[in-house]
Amino acid sequence: MLRKKQHRAVNQKKDTLQTPTPKGELMPLNKYVAHCGICSRRQAAALIKQGLVQVNGAIITEPGFKVSEKERISYRGKFITPQQQKVYILLNKPKGYLTTTRDPKNRKTVMELVKDAYPGRLFPVGRLDRNTSGLLLLTNDGELAQKLAHPSYEVKKVYEVHLNKPLTEAHFQQLVEGIELEDGIARVDELAYLDSNRKSVGLEIHSGKNRIVRRMFAALGYEVEKLDRVMYAGLTKKNLPRGKWRFLTEKEVIWLKHFRSS
Repeated sequence: MLRKKQHRAVNQKKDTLQTPTPKGELMPLNKYVAHCGICSRRQAAALIKQGLVQVNGAIITEPGFKVSEKERISYRGKFITPQQQKVYILLNKPKGYLTTTRDPKNRKTVMELVKDAYPGRLFPVGRLDRNTSGLLLLTNDGELAQKLAHPSYEVKKVYEVHLNKPLTEAHFQQLVEGIELEDGIARVDELAYLDSNRKSVGLEIHSGKNRIVRRMFAALGYEVEKLDRVMYAGLTKKNLPRGKWRFLTEKEVIWLKHFRSS
């Protein structure tokens, strides 16, 4: 049994499935840009304020400016149109791949693993560092990506962690109660030993902070030799070999769109 650490439940505003906007219907410019698969609505608002979006040849800096699909809208000089097809891909990421859409040093990225899945633009939801393997969601649905990445949704992730030495009972308890890191207190929600030598543990966490699992163990004097994410927001690696991907089922997409933290 995992030792569970209870935490405060957060009230959520009910989400609804995204439907295509009827031709000619007005919508905020940042929503239009998000529907084009460029980024999330929040990120689109920032791009608009930077003057990177034009409507019928004029630079618009107000994210709430109302437009329709009849307008000629461009981003960084290229015309963009809303994507009617939403794509959701689950990847079992191997070690050695960066979680980014491109890398200036030409290192391997997760996009190479899903290049045959969809001809349009996809982007990863959250991150797995280069040496971490496991589940990663990729999509062109900016609104869903923003929702899952927001701390208030407390998306649960489950990891298998292999350490360079046995985890003591005292440190086990510290991980559950909370560890002081440079960016605040970090704690796991559940924790369990996976083998008799206590060098492998399973943990559940909802924090989305960068490299949080590795940093927590490093703070206690451990080196993480292997880190694998085996569950993300209720999605698992069942029947998904390392380096392979699959499209989410309709049921899984509905689950994510209506996802609420427990």
